[in-house]
Amino acid sequence: MLPQYLKPILNVTQQGAKRLSTSAKIIIRLVNDIETLYVSVKYSLRHTRECNAKVAILGASGGIGQPLSLLMKQSPLVTELSLYDVVNTPGVAADLSHMDTPAKVKAYTGPEELKDALKGTQVVIIPAGVPRKPGMTRDDLFSTNASIVRDLTQAIAEVSPKAFIAIISNPVNSTVPIASEVLKKAGVYDPNRVFGVTTLDIVRANTFIAEAKGLNPQNVSVPVIGGHSGVTIIPLISQTKPSVSFPEDKVKALTMRIQEAGTEVVKAKAGTGSATLSMAYAGARFGFSLIKALNGERITEYCYVKSDVCDTKYFSTAVVLGKGGIEKNLGIEKLNAYEKELLNAAIPELKKNVEKGEQFMKK
Repeated sequence: MLPQYLKPILNVTQQGAKRLSTSAKIIIRLVNDIETLYVSVKYSLRHTRECNAKVAILGASGGIGQPLSLLMKQSPLVTELSLYDVVNTPGVAADLSHMDTPAKVKAYTGPEELKDALKGTQVVIIPAGVPRKPGMTRDDLFSTNASIVRDLTQAIAEVSPKAFIAIISNPVNSTVPIASEVLKKAGVYDPNRVFGVTTLDIVRANTFIAEAKGLNPQNVSVPVIGGHSGVTIIPLISQTKPSVSFPEDKVKALTMRIQEAGTEVVKAKAGTGSATLSMAYAGARFGFSLIKALNGERITEYCYVKSDVCDTKYFSTAVVLGKGGIEKNLGIEKLNAYEKELLNAAIPELKKNVEKGEQFMKK
């Protein structure tokens, strides 16, 4: 709206427009331009104020945490980056703080500083935990990472119960239920604010399908539903955009590669780590979507969440994100016969993974 002090001028000039000289008409145009400019500047200032967030990364010194922190520091969406880990956080923060981007970086080290790291955060991303080694599955990480996610979530429940929580720590199929049970016990659980990050499965599917068809991966979109390990990863290749087609054996080979892509990286790194860089990229991408949603944009993302779309308590599907988190679960797309087989194989495994997480919290 135009400020009150300009409205009388605008009204007078508009009413007498037909009787005024050419010079006066120019003045009218100028007043109209002032109104347009005022509205534009007001919107820009409001948009600038809103487009920011304080983001906490728990596990910031690790293999995923460091590149994830780098990507977050680069983003104009982030005004403050709160880095937490049990060791080495000051060095990571000092390094990042030399980058000429606006986000302020603060380091917090050890359990005694965890709650300070979480104060005022809108988005909490958790990559903390031990990485996979050759011969290990994501589920093999459970004994260590389960307690890490539990303890971190307990602090979130106390300090930032309204924050969006994005969980990267594996096994995601089990750690998301663990975090949910912690929040339930604290009386602050909102299923619309707790997310398992499965974006890496989408990123990999886009890449592998694009490679097979000679396309730009940035222009390819492959839905991936289910969970975030092995057979629970269900790529819906039949619903790829733009539409693609493959022989049946090629579809099965691509599906297996997407499901086992993490193992491919673990083997290639020969005992030195797991998929840290691509996971950081995927985690940042999902984190940016959460910030945009907080700023009022309606964003559609695939993620592993509390769900009733099929016969398991948690499931990854497309959801619409808004200021309060999940606004709508878009459910399961129409599946072809092969994709139905994949879903049927995934459900028992997902149930087992969820049960494992919930049982851990009953000990």
